[in-house]
Order: sequence, then structure tokens, then C-alpha cells
Amino acid sequence: MTQVSRFVGLDVHAAETQAAILVQDTGELTYRKIRGRPAEVVAFLETVPQPFRAVYEAGPTGYCLARRAERAALDVLVCAPGHILKRPQDRIKTDKRDAAKLARLLLAGELRPVRVPTVEEEQLRDLVRAREDVRVDLMRSRHRLSKFLLRREIYYPNGKAWSKLHRRWLGGLRFDDRASEVVFADYLEAQDILCARRDRLERELAELVPDTPWARTIARLRCLRGIDTLSAAGLCAEIGDFGRFGPEQLASYLGLVPCEDSSGPERRLGQITKAGSKHARRLLVEAAWHYRHHPFVSESLRRRQSGCDPRAIEIGWRAQRRLHRRWRDLERRRGKLKTKVAIAVARELSGFCQEVALLD
Repeated sequence: MTQVSRFVGLDVHAAETQAAILVQDTGELTYRKIRGRPAEVVAFLETVPQPFRAVYEAGPTGYCLARRAERAALDVLVCAPGHILKRPQDRIKTDKRDAAKLARLLLAGELRPVRVPTVEEEQLRDLVRAREDVRVDLMRSRHRLSKFLLRREIYYPNGKAWSKLHRRWLGGLRFDDRASEVVFADYLEAQDILCARRDRLERELAELVPDTPWARTIARLRCLRGIDTLSAAGLCAEIGDFGRFGPEQLASYLGLVPCEDSSGPERRLGQITKAGSKHARRLLVEAAWHYRHHPFVSESLRRRQSGCDPRAIEIGWRAQRRLHRRWRDLERRRGKLKTKVAIAVARELSGFCQEVALLD
């Protein structure tokens, strides 16, 4: 940082970018508005006297600007918006102020840069998140349909909902009035369309996994109980390089560690921070529920482990024994709620995932 003479804050938008240039020696602050797409900012940065360092917030414009700057040998960082300090007294927000704030915080070293994913990582992550979006939409669609039936006092008599039997039962429902028929048909059609979209995305993802750079990592992660292709691909897409974290750092990155409000000798821990990727956190918590059962290698797990690295299989078995003991201890001996136990087990499961992913 001592070799950098200028710090550039960039408030990037789709149609224009506001730049603020802060000279370290004099404290002079100048502004420049660049009209055009974010890719055109590189041409402006090439006119800034070297050495300088620029930064912009991660957002909907993505990482194209950072990648183009790297190819042009320019020092451009991407920072995490959630870690930018905001004073309660700040009531005025403009592009100039935002760019100047980024330049000053960059000079002070108060920004947390994020890792710019490779193009392949971003492509896989987009596919994984598209499938996650469909899952969320499907859940909302099913809720609408089920609540519609509840308002009509229509109840499914055979237990488990959204099975093939349940869908067949839904297809046989009829209503006396035209309005209810139209609403029910629309809700049911939306549910069927989303199911078809989900299944198609899952097939595409399963076909693409062997050709991705994470094929070996995904195969090793599948050796863990509760983690299959979709979960393993989701973790790889959201985390990227497992090697950039320590075990505790990975759990913190995923928001699985408790928040803390301590003062003096008293230490107060609260809920988990829920920082980072909520998709990766959900995948780990869902997988953690499998460890409430006794250690056991099912037929599906045996098929997933077939032909895999024996070290990954050994780690998977060690994880089963360790996490089941942890679950039993927290639930039975310490009387914790199952939901809290699942979070604690997911936190430790992230460490086993990292150990498997980093096998040579």
C-alpha cells in the first residue's frame, strides 16, 4: 500500500460509472464520470497515472470489469458491500459520495476484497443458482396451491404430499364454480411447469459435472453422507477454492458461527451470523440432518463411493461416527433443540468437506 500513490473509487452502473481519484500525498480528490458500459472504464483507468489501486463494489454488473482490468495489468479490486461501514448520520447518498467513500476506505485499508471467480466457476454457479431459483419458486407455488385447498376445506387423505399419488389426487379434483376451477388449474399448471424446469436443470447439471474443473472434488464430496451430485456441485460453485480457508474460516464464511456481543469478562453468543452464501449454508444444514441416524453405508452411498479415492471414503466414515456422536451428545445429554443441533453439525461438516476437497 505504501507504493500506491492514488486510490480510485468506482461507483459502477450499467450505463455510467462515477470515479473518484484520491492522491495520497496531497489528499486531493477529483471526480470523473465515465459514460458507457462498465467495460469502458478500463480505457479511463489506463489514463490514470501509475501506480494506483482501484476498487468497486460487487453487484449486478458482475466481475467483467475486474477481469478486463487484470488482462490490462491494472490493479482493480472488488469489495464486499456488506462490510462497508455506514454511519447512521449519513442521510445523503449520491454516486460521487459513494465513489469518494470507496477511495478513502481503500486508502485506510478498511475494505474487504472478495475473490473474483474464474469464468468457469461463474458459469457453474449460474447454473446451480438457476436450479435453486426454480426450487424456491416451486415451493412458493406449492404453498399457494395447498393454501387454496385449505380455504376450500379440501384435505389430502393419504399422508405424504407432493408424491405421485398426491399429484394424481390433485388431477381428479373438481369444483362447482368456474372461478375456483380457473384458479386451481392455473396453480396446478404452474406447479407442473416448475417441476419440469427443475428436472431439466438437474439433468443438465448432472451431465455437465464430469466436464467441469471440479469433477474430482465433486466425486470426493459425494463420499460424505447426505451429499450427492447437486449438493456437491452447489458447494463447489458457492465456495470455489476450498484451499483459501482454514476450517474455522470456512464455517465463518458460510455464516455457521454464532454472532458475539461480549464486553469485559462476560461473553455472550447469539444466533449464527448467516453471512456468505445462504445456498451453501442450506445445503450443509440439510446434509447435517442425515447424521442423526446411526453410522451406516446405504446402497446409494456405496454406489457413490464406488471407484473413489479410499482416503475420501475413510473421511466419510470418520465424519459419520464423529457427527453422529456430536448429534447424540447435543440432543440427548445437553437437551438442545434439533434445529440448533443441525446447525452445529453442519458447522463441523464443513470442515470434513474441506478436508475431502483438499486431498492431493
